Parts: sequence; structure tokens; C-alpha cells
Amino acid sequence: MENNPQQKSRTNGALLAALILMTGLAGVSSYLYFNTKEKSDNQEVTIAERVEELSNTRVKLDSISTALDAKIAEVQKLGGNVEELLKVKADLERDKEALRRGYAASSRSLIAKYDVKIKEYEAYLVEKDTLIANLQRENGILVTSNQTLATENTQVKTERQLARDSVVAFAAQNQELSTKVTRAAALKAQNVKVYAVSSKGKVRDDDAYKAKRLDKIKLVYTLLDNPLTREEPKDVYVRVLDPDGAIVSDMANGSGTFTVDGNETVYTTKQTVNYDSKGQTVELLYTRGTAYKPGKYTVELYSEGFKIGAGEFAVR
Repeated sequence: MENNPQQKSRTNGALLAALILMTGLAGVSSYLYFNTKEKSDNQEVTIAERVEELSNTRVKLDSISTALDAKIAEVQKLGGNVEELLKVKADLERDKEALRRGYAASSRSLIAKYDVKIKEYEAYLVEKDTLIANLQRENGILVTSNQTLATENTQVKTERQLARDSVVAFAAQNQELSTKVTRAAALKAQNVKVYAVSSKGKVRDDDAYKAKRLDKIKLVYTLLDNPLTREEPKDVYVRVLDPDGAIVSDMANGSGTFTVDGNETVYTTKQTVNYDSKGQTVELLYTRGTAYKPGKYTVELYSEGFKIGAGEFAVR
């Protein structure tokens, strides 16, 4: 019983020491917590600031890229050389791509590096503004000069066109006159008759011929006197049109092509006539080689590009 006060005193001392130790540890822990939190908060603020600065840098580069595109288009329009501008634009695109890749490793030194590049690009744009102004001034002088030349050129062209129009009009009048003279000098065929010739050589003159008795056709016509027509050999082309309007032809039997009014067409047969301007009568025999189908046939005569006469016959 005598030792109880002493033991109680030691116990109280131990408790006090433990309390002091715990209080100290709590203080240290609080200090470490608040210190760590403060550092974390400061780091988050720093990262946010870097991201914002990088974002602003990219916006500035995009703006410079747009301005460069506009200047390239303007210089091209003014006829200037854009090779250097295109090279700078390529460098800018590489810088933009490098900035995009550098987002994860953002740092103040990286931002400072791009701030310098942005200033260089902006200075280059100002320099190109001067170039564009000079080109615009030079083009203004050229436009004035070109307008004067264009006016003079228009006057010359107008005078030349008037001269050409006069020549064309004169040529057209000559052509018209020549055509009239040529047409007036063309052969004229009248009394065009078509006879049927049998295989025995018998000639028939009828309103309609039997197909089985029609071995050949005999064409007889008269060429009128025409003092404007030169006395010389004339090619006379004959076209026989069947009841359907198709041209009877056989290239292996004397058929071919000729030109009428500038268009090429097929003829059935042709003959050369020694024109003598004395109202001569001309005869022509044509053998088709195949039977004629029933119906009405038309015979047309052409010479020197003009139709000179026509006749018809029928087959029953």
C-alpha cells in the first residue's frame, strides 16, 4: 500500500509523455498534409497555365496560317512569285504539327520558343504587305497601259473587221453572181422519156411496163440550146428512184457517187455527152440486172452539180 502513490505518479508521467508525443505527431502530419496539398494545387495551376498558353500559341499560328493563305492568293492574282510564301507556309505547318506533339511535354521554354517564331511570322507578313502594295501599284500602271492598248487594239480590230466584212460581202456577191452565171449556163433537158426494152431488143412505149418484159430501160431526152453553155463534153448523171424513194444502184454495174449542192449522193448510171448547143437528142440504155418491183419510178438527170431534167415510168 505504501508504493501506490509512486506507481501512480509514474503512470501519469507515461500518459503525459504519450499525449505529448501524439500531439507532436499530429502536428507533423498536419504540416505534411497541408504542405503537400499546397504543392499539388500550385502544380495544377501551373499545368493549367501552360495548357492555356499553348492553346493561345496554336490559335496565333492558325491565324498566321490563314493570313498567309490570303497573301499567297493575292500575290498569285497580281502575277507575283509565291515560291517563298509557299515555303514559309510549309514551315508554319511543320511548326503547328510540332506544337501539337509537344502538348504533353509543355514547358515555359517551349512556349517561349514559339513566341519567338510567332513574332518572326508576323514580321514576315508585314514585309509581304509591302510586296503586295508594290505589285498592286505596278499592276495599276499596267492596267492603265493595257486599257490604252486595248482601246487602240479594239479600234484596229474594228477597222480590220470592217475590211474583212467588206471583203466577205464582196466575195459573197461574186459567189452569188458566179452561181447565177453557172446556173444560167447549166444544161437543160426536156422531153425526158423512158422506154422499156425487152430481152429481144423490142422497145415499148406504154403507161406501165410488165416487169417480166422489162430487161433494160431506154432514156431519151433533148438538150436545149443555151448560148451561155460551153460546147464541150458534159457528164450527165442519172438517178433512178424506186417506188419507195430509194436510189437504184449497183456499184459493180456503173453506179457511183457525185456532188449536188455540196452534198455527196449516189447515181444509178452516167454518160458523157458531147454538147453542141444545137438542141441535140440524147439516148441512154441502162441494164439493171435484177427485176423491177411494181410501182412508179422517177428518173432524175444532173450535170455540173445541177438538176437538169426528170422523167418517170411505171412497172406493173
